[in-house]
Amino acid sequence: MFVGHYWEKIKSLEEVQRECADLRAAGKKIAFTNGCFDILHPGHTRYLYKARASADFLVVALNSDASLKALKGPGRPILPEEARAELLAALGFVDAVVIFDEDTPLKLIKKLLPDVLVKGADWSEEEIVGADVVKEAGGEVKRIPVVEGFSTSSIVERIVASSAET
Repeated sequence: MFVGHYWEKIKSLEEVQRECADLRAAGKKIAFTNGCFDILHPGHTRYLYKARASADFLVVALNSDASLKALKGPGRPILPEEARAELLAALGFVDAVVIFDEDTPLKLIKKLLPDVLVKGADWSEEEIVGADVVKEAGGEVKRIPVVEGFSTSSIVERIVASSAET
């Protein structure tokens, strides 16, 4: 049972490092994933649920507004990082959310050394940032099938198309 307020799951890297160290000392397995999560949809929730099922604790690294804008271009993010972090933290199967400014989460992966690095199956293992680091440390890389019909980009396109019709 979760104790406290869900937004307390939004943490600094240092807080997540301490929590992961304590969990590891207790024999727990840590999973890590990352993404923009600009408009939370069922593809995201199903993916995160499966990511959590691969370990005892799930850390979600969230691209900051600046990082997301650099990756996705003008007009993004749709929701600011604080709102995206809060939505992720509200999910019962997400244990910690940490926001990062870099283009990739490699720095976080190197500091946390998760037991399981999770990405969507639309990424080949060779394309997954940090896969080599996690595997060298004895961890595993897990690729989860993408839910067809859901993507933030397609949702944005439908919104733009419907607003153009009115």
